[in-house]
Amino acid sequence: MTATDADHVIATRTFYDAIAEDYATLFRDSLSVMPLDRAVMAGFAELVGEGGQVADLGCGPGRVTAHLASLGLSVFGLDLSESMLAIARRENPGLRFEQGSMRNLDLSDGALAGVVSWYSTIHTPQDELSALYAEFRRVLAPGGHLLLAFQCGDEPRRHEHPWGHPVTLDFRRMRPERVVALLEAAGFALVQHTVRTADTDQGESTPQAFLIARAATG
Repeated sequence: MTATDADHVIATRTFYDAIAEDYATLFRDSLSVMPLDRAVMAGFAELVGEGGQVADLGCGPGRVTAHLASLGLSVFGLDLSESMLAIARRENPGLRFEQGSMRNLDLSDGALAGVVSWYSTIHTPQDELSALYAEFRRVLAPGGHLLLAFQCGDEPRRHEHPWGHPVTLDFRRMRPERVVALLEAAGFALVQHTVRTADTDQGESTPQAFLIARAATG
């Protein structure tokens, strides 16, 4: 941690460091029973193109990173939590995982063909989303693609002491139309907007949104 880290960044890192092993166990096979989520990823991968350079931001234990790699993308994962990254490296030894913040990416302008934020913006305060999306746009080449996943809604859901760990974190929900407006202001054009109903068998309690946007070419 550094003195310049925002409180919510520190809270997010602390939360996921504490729950990493339990989280990874619970969600290890979740993609296998979510065909619509996999279909969104497959469409994104085709838009990016075989071998496209992609960053999975907020990669956690690396399950999405590994799936994107299986779709032919040249992908690496980035996460705040060293405990999550330890699992990702252990379970995916052939892939690259780095510790860092998606708020300040150590990448040159236009370095990537794709950016994925799979439920990783949900801990970012609303007033910081514009700057975050601008950072995503900065590292994407013109015509590159962004994939966002998040829970729909207005009120956050607080997770307190999961699996008995002494940590608490708010999971923020967002309205897709507001996110689209912020993306457009950051220099993206919407490609696809999908919302599916909550899968209660997987513990979901609210609809899930998936947005694909293209970085402006002008």
